Parts: sequence; structure tokens; C-alpha cells
Amino acid sequence: MIRSTQELLWERGYVGTSPKAIQLAAEAGQGSMYHHFSGKAELARAAIERSGAELRAAAEEQFAGTGTATERITNYLERDREVLKGCRMGRLTADPDVIADPVLRAPVAETFTWIRARLAEIVAEGKESGEYPAGLDPDRTAATIAAVLQGGYVLARADGSDEPFELAVAGLVDLLEGVAS
Repeated sequence: MIRSTQELLWERGYVGTSPKAIQLAAEAGQGSMYHHFSGKAELARAAIERSGAELRAAAEEQFAGTGTATERITNYLERDREVLKGCRMGRLTADPDVIADPVLRAPVAETFTWIRARLAEIVAEGKESGEYPAGLDPDRTAATIAAVLQGGYVLARADGSDEPFELAVAGLVDLLEGVAS
């Protein structure tokens, strides 16, 4: 049920994801859903938390890899993604019911906070190793990286093509390489 809810939230958002749609996608009865969850909101929270955990695990594969800070960030930026579907977590920020509910919004915010913190750590490591200049602010740089990535999804979806996303990522990599010594 959680996996089906993850997919439906990604495709339809919270409002567009009814308990009936979840039950159909999960091939589960109403009793099964309410046996495990008090309702749609609790199930959605579990699905959003799982999506966040999966996103963090996928990102950490690149973040914890070998190579320079720029190489690890580039690997993260260039990993395979379903660009036109958008970011599982980023799409939820456009859902007014998710943003209005602190319980549903919390795992979204926590995921983005974690990503920015990990990016800032990597940028700081790059500064310590001499790869990046001493004046480069890790927190601002991490926020910029996250914003370019999320903005790339928006531009791609608006265009109906991966190209704007790929251009944004390539431009960001160019900037990171240009800053690296």
C-alpha cells in the first residue's frame, strides 16, 4: 500500500490520490488499508517518509563515493532520473494540501534539509582540500545546487523535454568546475 501511495502521490498529488485509488493500485481492500493506517493522511505520511528515505539513499550513493567534491556532486546531478515526472519530493511542494499540513510537509522539508546539509558538507570538504576557494560559502552553494536541480525539473516539465534539465545540470557542473582549482 505504501509503494502504491508513493507512485500515486508522485503522479497525481495528494488531492488526486483517493483512498479508493490507493486500494485499487495496491490491490487491497478498504479493510486492509484502515487496519494498518487511520486514514489517507497517515498512509500519505508513511509514503512521503519512504520516498524521502529512498531519495536520500540514492543521493548518498554519489555523495559517499570516491573522487573530488566536484566529481561527487556531478555524479549526484547526472544520475539517472525520470526528469519529466519531476522530483518525488519537489512535486509535493506544489501540492497545497501537503504544504498546508505540517505533518505531511515535515518529511518533505526534512529531505531537502538533509540534501542541502550533505551538499554543504561536500563543498566544505572541497574547501578544506583546496579544491574550492576559501571564500566559497558551503551553505549558499548547497542551496544553489538544490535550487538549480529542482528548477531544472520545472523547466523540463514545462517544456515537455529533458533538455532544459540537462542544460541546467551541465551549466551548474561548468560553474563548479570553474570554481575548482
